[in-house]
Amino acid sequence: MAVEDPATLDAEELLAAYAAKTLTPLQALQAITERIARRNPEINAFAVMNPAALQDAQASTARWAAGKPQGVLDGVPVTIKDIIDVANLPTRRGSKTSDPTPVPTDSPVVTALREAGAVILGKTTTTEFGWKSPGDCPATGITRNPWNLAHTPGGSSSGAAAAAAAFFGPLHVGTDAGGSIRIPAAWSGVVGLKPSFGRVPQWPLGAFGHVAVAGPITRTVRDAALMLSATAGFSPRDPFSLPDPKRDFLAGIEDGVAGLRIGILANPGFAAPADDDALNALESARKILESLGATVVQANIALPDASISFTKIWGAALARQVATIAPEKHALLDHGLTGLARQFATASALDMLEAEAQRVQAAHAMAATDYDALICPCVPQAAPLAGVPVDDPVQGLLQHWAPWTLLFNLTRQPAISLPMGVNAAGLPVAVQIAAPLYRDDVVLKIARAVEKAV
Repeated sequence: MAVEDPATLDAEELLAAYAAKTLTPLQALQAITERIARRNPEINAFAVMNPAALQDAQASTARWAAGKPQGVLDGVPVTIKDIIDVANLPTRRGSKTSDPTPVPTDSPVVTALREAGAVILGKTTTTEFGWKSPGDCPATGITRNPWNLAHTPGGSSSGAAAAAAAFFGPLHVGTDAGGSIRIPAAWSGVVGLKPSFGRVPQWPLGAFGHVAVAGPITRTVRDAALMLSATAGFSPRDPFSLPDPKRDFLAGIEDGVAGLRIGILANPGFAAPADDDALNALESARKILESLGATVVQANIALPDASISFTKIWGAALARQVATIAPEKHALLDHGLTGLARQFATASALDMLEAEAQRVQAAHAMAATDYDALICPCVPQAAPLAGVPVDDPVQGLLQHWAPWTLLFNLTRQPAISLPMGVNAAGLPVAVQIAAPLYRDDVVLKIARAVEKAV
């Protein structure tokens, strides 16, 4: 296989080229870093590059030359969101208030990637402490959407989604506490998988430890499954990680959807907005699934008001985060974040226990259904303009960013954002697919079937 531009290859294609000896990991890294040098100044996807990437690519090249690849991702470039620890690099979390000192150890997900042979390119930008969906932060400024630089790629995994869309490597690690993988994936025209809670181990936990996950942002569903195979598993460092053995999430991914019963979720516990682009993407997915042999029906699920419970959890968690920062540094924070922290600083223990009770009620309602999966919009509209101040964070959360994604964080179910083409303005549109808790394989199988049809 002749390779014209290795930067455009997906992870599976890179691995095939390494095996065929038509490309080396060192050549792939060189092509990707050259692309980053050309395009990243206008996109701003990286918080910091990894100076050890060259050495790691050289070591991988030697292993492939000897016919002894180390793992399922040997030589594949990967980026890490700058909310996750990478040894010898700082973890700034998008904030000027954080410690610039490099951290000494990898987080569990980075450890798993290294064991699989991946090459860590660098750390991608995030909104400050992952608090919002527009892709900007005080520490690194505005990250822009490769489809149209006037627009945001979304957040809080802003740099990861922008890097995927700009072909800055095939695999990217994001985190998702209310939609922070799926929203930027939808707005950037790439695949974003929020795994089941506990599927991918994390430590240290961020502000949203009991609803947040780490997961893949990729350009294909198969690459998302490949990356999940490498990163999922138990870690004693994460008390919430699932004690499941390693598994291949590519197994069965091509089995199709014939015979599945899929519900259309029209109401995620409150009246969530969706414009014509979002509804048209959903309708396209419905038609594809029916044409492939699935039964698609309107879902009828008695859910509590997810907007109330999630807003309490989100606001109180961020108020607690801001409270840990010395008052003299508060002027360095995103003004929207400090305003939100003041709003929720007086949340009581009773408020939080009520929010947790509603979260569990929503999870129970989902568990009691007989649908193999659900489909719904992923975002209420295509990517908004970049760099616009957030005047009302709660309205932004519930009307413009996460009305369709936050429910599946409360219920801890797996959910994926899948590209469904572009709208009349040339901006990506997407659909969201969710499955019962721990059925990440079902989400991937359905998404792959729709992806092939699209």
